[in-house]
Amino acid sequence: MLKIKEYVKVNSLEEAYELNQKKSSRVLGGMVWMKMMNRSVGTAIDLSGLGLDAVKETEDEFVIGCMTSLRTLETHAGLNACTDGAVRESLRHIVGVQFRNCATAGGSIYGRFGFSDVLTMFLALDSYVELYKGGRISMEEFAEKKADRDILVNIIVKKHHQRSAYVSQRNAKTDFPVLACAVCLDEEGMRLSIGARPGRAALLKEKMDTPVNKKDMSAGEWNRQAELLAQKAAECVVTGSNMRASKEYRTHLVRVLTKRALLAAGGMENGN
Repeated sequence: MLKIKEYVKVNSLEEAYELNQKKSSRVLGGMVWMKMMNRSVGTAIDLSGLGLDAVKETEDEFVIGCMTSLRTLETHAGLNACTDGAVRESLRHIVGVQFRNCATAGGSIYGRFGFSDVLTMFLALDSYVELYKGGRISMEEFAEKKADRDILVNIIVKKHHQRSAYVSQRNAKTDFPVLACAVCLDEEGMRLSIGARPGRAALLKEKMDTPVNKKDMSAGEWNRQAELLAQKAAECVVTGSNMRASKEYRTHLVRVLTKRALLAAGGMENGN
C-alpha cells in the first residue's frame, strides 16, 4: 500500500527542489508504477502546474517536458517523422492507451528501469536531459548516474539526418520486453541501445559506414556489415536471467534483434 502524508502542488521548480531534498519526499509523475509500491511518502510533489506537459519543437531539437504523457510522444507527428516512427514503436506495446495517457516521459526516464522501452529508445538517439540544478547532460551520462535529489525538467532530442528503428521481443503483447533494441544511424555511424537485458539499457557506438552516410552502399554490403555488428553486440552486451528468459536466450536475441533493427534503419528487409 502507498501512503502519502502530505501532498504539495508546487508553484516553481525551486520549491519542488527544496521539498525534494528530504529522503521521504517523492516527485509524482503519472504514478502508474509508484501506486503499486509498498512505501510511505512524507511529501508528494506535484509538478503538474508548471507547464511541463508538452513537446516544443524548434529548428534544431525537440524539448519534451517531464510531465508529457507517453501517449503524447506516441502520437507526436514531428518526433515520429524525425525517428522514422521508432518512438511510436517503442511505446505502443506499453500496457494500453489508458496507461500511456497517465505515464510520463520524465518518470519513465528518471526511474532508469531495467525493463524500460522508453530509456532504451532515447538512449539510442542524440538526446539529453535537463536537470534543475545539474543542467543539460547527455542521456548516456544520465543513464549511468546514481539517483539523486535533483529534478528532471526536460528531455531534449537533437534533430539530425538519421535513420532509426526499434524492435523488441515479448512473451505477451503488453508484457515487459524480454529484450529491447533501438538503433540510430547518422553521418557519424551507429548508436545501438539494448534494454531489458534485464538490466538498465546499455549503449554501443560505432563510427562506420551506413546507408545514411554512404549513399551507394548495396543491400548485400549492408547485410554483411549488419551481421558483423550484430555478432559484436552479442559478444559485448552483458545479459542475465530472470522469470521471462534465460541469459543464453537474451544473448541470442541481442544478435537477432540488432540485425533486424540495423536492416530496418538502413531501409533493407528484416533479417534473421
